[in-house]
Amino acid sequence: MLPIRKTAAAAIGAAALAGALLAAAPAQAESASPAPAASKAAKSAPKGDGAKAICRRLPKAQTRVDTAIERLKGDPTVLGSVARLEQRVANAQSAGHTQVHAYLNDRLTFRKSLLPTLQKRQEDLKAVSAWCSAQDSK
Repeated sequence: MLPIRKTAAAAIGAAALAGALLAAAPAQAESASPAPAASKAAKSAPKGDGAKAICRRLPKAQTRVDTAIERLKGDPTVLGSVARLEQRVANAQSAGHTQVHAYLNDRLTFRKSLLPTLQKRQEDLKAVSAWCSAQDSK
């Protein structure tokens, strides 16, 4: 075998690199295209409504909603209660902290809106509980 010069070896290496890059370009283009049909099947729409899972998680959801309602209805000593936030809004107003008052008042408005939402959710959970019980008896 004849010895290969360094420049010839560099030329061969550059050609191999260029060939590898050209061969990889179509593969990269394919991966950037939309997902093939096989992966679309894995991400299909749900087949049911998840009723079994909802019934299984129902006691924990009811406890969470009940706890949140109890907290919101608490007195000023209860962290997270509407009454406590109302007291903080009044304190900020009496201290003349207008920006703090505005911020806390917006939070109070949102917190007050949570109570009817949670009470509606509590009613819905009671209805779901009755439905789950009826399904168990069948």
